[in-house]
Amino acid sequence: MLEKRNFYINGKWVEPKFSNDIEVINPATEKSCAIISQGGKEDIHDAVIAAKLAFKNWGYTTKHKRLALLEEFYVLYKKRWNDITEAIIQEMGAPKDFASKLQTGTGASHIKSFIRYLKEFEFEKPLGDHAKNQRILYEPKGVCALITPWNWPMNQVCLKVIPALASGCTMVLKPSELAPLSSIILAELIDEAKFPKGVFNLVNGDGATTGDALTSHPDVDMISFTGSTRAGALISQNAAKDFKRVSLELGGKGANIIFKDADSEAIERGAFRCFRNSGQSCNAPTRMLVEKSIYDEAIEKLRKYANEFKVGDPNKEGDHIGPVISETQFNKIQTLIQKGIDEGAKLVAGGPGKPEGLENGYYVKPTVFADVNNTMEIARTEIFGPVLSVIPFDNENEAIEIANDTNYGLTNYIQTQDTEKVQRVARKLRSGMVDVNGAGIAVDAPFGGFKHSGIGREAGKEGLLEFLEVKSVGGWN
Repeated sequence: MLEKRNFYINGKWVEPKFSNDIEVINPATEKSCAIISQGGKEDIHDAVIAAKLAFKNWGYTTKHKRLALLEEFYVLYKKRWNDITEAIIQEMGAPKDFASKLQTGTGASHIKSFIRYLKEFEFEKPLGDHAKNQRILYEPKGVCALITPWNWPMNQVCLKVIPALASGCTMVLKPSELAPLSSIILAELIDEAKFPKGVFNLVNGDGATTGDALTSHPDVDMISFTGSTRAGALISQNAAKDFKRVSLELGGKGANIIFKDADSEAIERGAFRCFRNSGQSCNAPTRMLVEKSIYDEAIEKLRKYANEFKVGDPNKEGDHIGPVISETQFNKIQTLIQKGIDEGAKLVAGGPGKPEGLENGYYVKPTVFADVNNTMEIARTEIFGPVLSVIPFDNENEAIEIANDTNYGLTNYIQTQDTEKVQRVARKLRSGMVDVNGAGIAVDAPFGGFKHSGIGREAGKEGLLEFLEVKSVGGWN
C-alpha cells in the first residue's frame, strides 16, 4: 500500500503539522490502496504564504520563461503517462483503456493546448487606433486556491494548474481526498521541471476542513472550484467575505433531444455518453428527450443496449465501465434508482443492486427509465451514476421547454439532420455548451455553464483569461 502523507509546500515535501491520516479506497475492491494525510489550517497557511511570497517574482516573469517550463513539464508528463494512468485506475476505478486514452489523455491535451494559447497571447496591447496612448495589460490574479474533483482528476487539475502557471499566478491545489494519487504525481512533475519554489503547492484533505481553510484564507486572491453545486454555494459565501475572484464549474442535468430524423446511431450514442465514466460526468446527457413518433422504437433500442452494456474490472482492457467512486456514492445512486421506481417511472433495464458476478466493488447496473416526466426527482437531481431517464415530447417547442426546465445549464445535446433546426434549437437552449449529432466539444472550446452549473469558463483562451485581471493605462507612450 502506498504511503503519501506529505504535502508539497514551498518546493519541498513536508510532513503535516498534525497527524490526520485517511485511507484512499480502491472502489473496485473496496480496500485501501493508499494512505494520505488531511491538511489543517496550519498546513494551508504555510502553503498560501509560500505562494504569496513566490508571486512577488513569478507574477512578473516573462512569457518566454513560463513557456519553457511548461514545455518541459509536458515532456515529463508524457514520460509518466503509465504511472498517471495506473493511479487513476486505483483511485477512481476508471477502466484501463479509458483511463489512459481519456483520463490521462485529456490532461495531456489541455497542457498542449494551453502552451499553444500562451504562445499566441498578448499580455500588453493598445486599446485601439483611436486611442494610441491607451494600453490594456493582462496581469495574473495572484494566489489561487484550486479545488478539483475525483471524477476526471487529471482533466480538471490540468484545466486549473496549467493556465494558472501560464498566466503567472501562484497556487495551492487541493485535489479530492477520494482521488489524490494522480495529483501527487503531478506535483512530482512540477518539482522535476524545476518551477520556482512556492509557485505550486499541494495540500491534501477534505472540503469541510482543508477546503474551508483554503477558501477562507485572507491571502487567497482567487478560487477555482469544480464539484457539486452545494459546495460551490458554500465556497461562494467564503469568497464573498473579501471579494475573492471565483470560477465555479458545477453540476449538470443535460438533455439529449432525439428528433425523429436523428441518425441511426443517435439512441445508442446517447446512452453511451450517459453511461461513460460510470455516469460520473457533469456534462453527461442523463435526460433523453425522444420525439413520440419514434419513442417506442427508442425504448426497445435502449433496453437491448443497456442490457448488453459491459461492466467490469478496471484492470482489464476493453470497452466497459468500472465502479462508481465510493460507498457513499453507490448508496446515493441506489436510493435514486429506487426513487424512480417509487415515482412510477418504467424500469426498462438495470435497476437496484450490483451486476451479476460483481459483488465486491461499487458497481452499478446501467439503468434506463422510460415514461419519465420532468417533475420526477430522477429527472431533476444530478444522480452521477449510469442512470438514464427517457422523456417523450410532441414537438420542437415542447422539447426546448423540457430541456430548459432545470436549475442546471451545462451541456445539452441535439440529434437531427435538419441544419436549420439545429441552429434554432441550439440558440434557445439555456446551457453553456451544445453538442450536435455526436460532434463533441473541442478540447480548447470554452467549458462551463449557465444557472446553477457555475460561473466562468475553462479551457482554451477563455480558460487563460479566468486567471488574469485587466488593467487599463492611459498615457502609455
